[in-house]
Amino acid sequence: MGSTFGHLFRITTFGESHGGGVGVVIDGCPPRLAISRDEIQFELDRRRPGQSKITTPRKEADQCEILSGVFEGKTLGTPIAILVRNKDPRPADYQEMETTYRPSHADATYDAKYGIRNWQGGGRSSARETIGRVAAGAIAKKILHQVAGVEIVAYVKRIKDLEAVVDSNTVTLEQVEQNIVRCPDGECAERMIDVIDQAKRDRNSLGGVVECVARRVPRGLGEPVFDKLEADLAKAIMSLPATKGFEIGSGFAGVLLTGKEHNDEFYIDEQGQTRTLTNRSGGIQGGITNGENIILRAAFKPTATIGQAQKTVTNTGEETTLAARGRHDPCVLPRAVPMVEAMVALVLCDHLLRHQGQCATLTP
Repeated sequence: MGSTFGHLFRITTFGESHGGGVGVVIDGCPPRLAISRDEIQFELDRRRPGQSKITTPRKEADQCEILSGVFEGKTLGTPIAILVRNKDPRPADYQEMETTYRPSHADATYDAKYGIRNWQGGGRSSARETIGRVAAGAIAKKILHQVAGVEIVAYVKRIKDLEAVVDSNTVTLEQVEQNIVRCPDGECAERMIDVIDQAKRDRNSLGGVVECVARRVPRGLGEPVFDKLEADLAKAIMSLPATKGFEIGSGFAGVLLTGKEHNDEFYIDEQGQTRTLTNRSGGIQGGITNGENIILRAAFKPTATIGQAQKTVTNTGEETTLAARGRHDPCVLPRAVPMVEAMVALVLCDHLLRHQGQCATLTP
């Protein structure tokens, strides 16, 4: 059902926040791809909790185990199963949530849908579910880079009213990872860290925007009409916890322009390739990649679970107040960066395989 994503490169994630563990089954990965546990672990380390003073203090090493689908360092073409065991659960911290709904969280809606829920840390609605996505994304990144040299870099663009100045054409992973907020604008990053730290002390939370660029993406990816590439990217990004908005290219700012101002005019470059003078389309036209950089943005709301008392209700219909306990991120943005990269990689990898399957079959 809703835990499976993709067509040819398909993943199914499983597990709850305070259960035995979380993970993913990846089906459709091509055989003979060289992949190591360390490559997957690198991405999981970027996502894991407890990595800095502005993230949740939950201590999880998030060490991954490859259970199947890889032999002697290469993929077999069969399903790849990856497991991360939960080592630091504290379900007692969430005892109040057994009967009391956290405002703007998934507690009430899960009860409305299923009539039962795992109230320990949010269960399946917890961002801990994204471990499986990030692990699968590491493999998708490897395929994309090996086949086409694709590079995907995401970074924190905005926290509340603080907006960074970043050149999406040149920004590097090393620049993103140089500070704990994952913002390559060093001066703005310092201010972001300060406001997140203050929100944490106030037992409050903040939201913001993650921007992502995918470079050297081959032309022709995308499956009109219902599987346009930007449509699948939108679904992928909006499936992440706490997302409330998606933009690609000029996004909502494009409505302020005329057609003459907004259109990306064509030219032929020195290699004889059709290029665009500008990139307000964000690398996608008619639902298909045009060879320019894909540039997109994801808006994340402030973390729903906060330590201040708020009005709420119980599952028996009684009004009450709740000041949540437990360990939570005062701002999800720094840890959302590898999650956004993973979802973009999963979509691009899936569409690369779909394009090869349809359009390369009869190539002489």
